Order: sequence, then C-alpha cells, then structure tokens
Amino acid sequence: MADASEINPAPPTTVLRPRSTRLAPPPPISCPPPQFTPTTIHPNPNAEALASSKTPKTPRTPRLSLTPRFLTPLGSPMRMALRLTKLDPQDAWLPITESRNGNEYYAAFHTLCSGIGFQALVLPVAFTILGWTWGIIGLTLAFIWQLYTLWLLVQLHESPETGMRYNRYIQLCTAAFGERLGKLLGLFPTMYLSGGTCVALVMIGGSTSRLFYQIVCGTAACAIKTPLTTVEWYLVFTCGAVVLSQLPNLNSIAGVSLIGAMTAIGYCTSIWAVSVAEGRLPGVSYDPVKTGSRFHHVNSVLNALGIIAFAFRGHNLVLEIQATMPSSEKLPAHVPMWKGVRVSYTLIAICLFPLAIGGYWAYGHLIPTNGGMLTALYQFHYRNVSRSVLGMISLFVIINALSSFQIYGMPIFDNMESKYTSRKKRPCPWWLRSLIRAMFGFGFFFVAVAIPFLGSLAGLIGGVALPVTLAYPCFMWLKMKKPKIYSLMWWLNWVLGTLGMLLSILLIEAGVYVVIDTGIEASFFKPH
Repeated sequence: MADASEINPAPPTTVLRPRSTRLAPPPPISCPPPQFTPTTIHPNPNAEALASSKTPKTPRTPRLSLTPRFLTPLGSPMRMALRLTKLDPQDAWLPITESRNGNEYYAAFHTLCSGIGFQALVLPVAFTILGWTWGIIGLTLAFIWQLYTLWLLVQLHESPETGMRYNRYIQLCTAAFGERLGKLLGLFPTMYLSGGTCVALVMIGGSTSRLFYQIVCGTAACAIKTPLTTVEWYLVFTCGAVVLSQLPNLNSIAGVSLIGAMTAIGYCTSIWAVSVAEGRLPGVSYDPVKTGSRFHHVNSVLNALGIIAFAFRGHNLVLEIQATMPSSEKLPAHVPMWKGVRVSYTLIAICLFPLAIGGYWAYGHLIPTNGGMLTALYQFHYRNVSRSVLGMISLFVIINALSSFQIYGMPIFDNMESKYTSRKKRPCPWWLRSLIRAMFGFGFFFVAVAIPFLGSLAGLIGGVALPVTLAYPCFMWLKMKKPKIYSLMWWLNWVLGTLGMLLSILLIEAGVYVVIDTGIEASFFKPH
C-alpha cells in the first residue's frame, strides 16, 4: 500500500517567548551546540512587554512532526495533503520498505543486477530469425522503448499532488487502474516475472554448477568419484540461495547486488570476447532462417521479438528499488534513482549489444536455441579455451544467479509477509520469516525439477511480461499525470501503450504456435 512521505522534524531548538516575570528554568535540551541558542531570562519586570514588542533574534522552529521516521518528505506544497493521508505502519515491518537508507549507488547495483543476466545469452538466437539489419534495429528500439518506460516509472513513484509514494509496482497499478482492475492486470505478470525468473535461475545455476565441477576437477578425477546428478546440483544451488535469502531487507542485499552486477558484466564480456577471439565457425551463415509457410515465418519473427523483450525484464522491481531511498524537499527520491539507472543502463548496453552482435557473428545460425551463448561456448570451444577461463566464466554465472535470486525473490517474500502483518498487526517474527523464505526457495527448486523445459519458452515468457515493461507505464502516466489532450506526451504514451498491448497479444500467440509446431521435450521431472 502506498505510503505518505515524512516531513523531517527539525532539531528540537524551539525558543519560547517569556510570558511572565517568573519562569521555570527551561528543561534540558540535547542537541548539537551549533544548532542550539539558549534562552536568556531577563530579571526586568517589564520583560514581558519588551519581549512582545521585539522580534526574537532566534527564529521559531516548527513543531515536531508526528509522522513516523521511516517516511520522508517530498516537499512543502504537499504538506496539507500529508496531514490528510492515512499512514501505513506495516511498511516499517516489510522487507522492501523496512530500511530507507538507499542511495544512487545502491540503485545502480540493484538495477544492474536485475537488468542483466542469463536472458541476455539467448539474444543471438533472435538474430538467426531477424538477420543483421532487423536484429540490430529491433534490439535498439526495444532498448530505447524500455528505457523510456523506466523513466516514467521513476517519475510516477512519488505523487506531488497527493503526497503518496507507491513503493511497489502493484500499488502503482491499483492506484492508476483501480483496486480490482489493477490487481487483475498487474499481480499475475509481476509475480510471474519474479517467480519464473527464480525458477530459471535455479536451473541455470544448478546446471552451471555441474559444469564448473567438471571443469575444475578434470575428467579423470571426476571418473573416480560418483558425480552428483543434475537434480542434486539444483538442490545444492537452492540451499545456497536460501541461506542468502535470510538477509532481512532490500537494502541489506546491496553488497550482494554489487557482486552480482560485477559478475554479470564479467561473464557477458568474457563470453563474447572469447567467442570473437576464437573466430567464426566453419560453415557459418547469416541468412535469416525461413522454414515453412509465410504464417509460420511470421510467428517465428514474433517469437524472436519476444526473446528480445524477455532480455529487458526488471521493470517490476524499479519501484521497489526506489522505495529504499529517503526523499526530501530538496532531494526527491527520483533524482538519485535516475542517476543510478543511467549508470546501470549504460553498462547494460555495453554488455548486451556486443554480446548479441559478437555472438551472432561467431556462431550465426549454429547458435544453440537452448542456452544460447553459454551452451555454444562449451559446445564449440571446450577444447580450445583454457579450463581456467571456462571455470571463471562458470563461476561468474553461478554467483550472478545467486545474487539475482535474492532481488527477484524479494517481492514474493514481501507479499507473503504482508499477509501476516496485515492480519496480526505486528512484524513478522524472525523464525517465520526464515520459514517463508526457505519454503519458497525449495518451492522454486521443485518447479525447476518438475518443468525442466521452461527455458524453451523464452519467447512466450517475453510476451507475457511485455505489458509490465512496455505498455502499463504509458497508461499509468496518462491516468495519473493527465497530460494535455493531443500534446506530444499524450500521443506518445497512447501510441506506445497501445502498440505494446497489441505486440504482447501477438507474441503470446506466436509463442504458443511455435511451441505447438516445433514441439518441446516435455520431460517432467527429468532435467538434463
């Protein structure tokens, strides 16, 4: 639920005018000496008249605010609205808003960790359908489009008209579209993005852990010992993720996100650099793959666009990240948030574009559809590249998956704990918080084992998640900011929002068609 922002109380240095000749000595006040001016009591019997006729040298400071300290001010124009706003004390008990000590560095760490990851590795697969020209155009337009909608979300986090801060994506969605329609439109896609990403991270982290073990121990050593199965490696990764998930709130995992962001940049850069250094494979072709009828080709193109859209997920976490920052009259939260976003998305562009272009140049239509660049590196260059480089890349992927698991799991943990705090009217005890996070962590492990072919549905997942990234923010801006009819912002948001919804419907249809037509190995409970 959206909360109001606090007007930070000034230090308690109020100086009162003497009202009589006999005043009790002022109570002791504890504050820094430079901010405190002691009151002098005059023995003159006409002190009251003199005091009333002269303006006191020390200005009167405002009275203390009764707003809780975990909320922060947005500015003086909304102070009247703040007095009328009902505060939500639950936000001080929930992991997303429990701490408000974030800054632009934390925002950059979280945004980079959530905005880049394993989904970037399949970008060259989309180029095999779109080709060089349309692949680069589609990737560029998608990057600019999602960066614009991200700016909309950052600006919509705080409302100067009402004094509200929308700390979660679903809260902004319900404020814009209403309680029932907002939950219908926003709850499933955001939870689906968080939960589906955590499941995919278990699969990526577990399978890469197995490869890392084989690279480090060597073929001969591994033949002596009984190696763990894929399911057991999934379990090993899940145990590590559950241990890290015990960190209490979103601000407390800033260091984890920093490590995750550094490792993501490391393995993305290493994979495309090694692939380009090894040169093009023999028989590489860059002609767009065209098979079947025209209808089949159109659906393949739409599925490729869904893969590109899936690469830019993370908008469902933007408001949550911004909620960890204080907001003041001089420095609203959107200022440091946008600084962090600009830095992080500059680095994301530096990673994604060379990865897609360099990977497609090196492998062409030979790029594996399942796993993308990571699978191609092991499949074509396992014997050519040193084991230390392969081991470093694998370790980076594992660490990044562990870090991304924490930030994507936080909205789910927050949602579950809110059920308890709203019912019990008290914070969630530590043992119950640990139990909830462990339960969901191993629940993700169960889904990863039960549905191991989830990675083949990247295009379909991109279609489902696309409105959250490209469409909903435009309609939210129209509903809440109410730009002038037929103005530039009015036309821009209407066109982009409508186009995003139509594209989402087409991508879902194309993803379903491609899955039915090409088929997938639906081997339940048999991960490879």
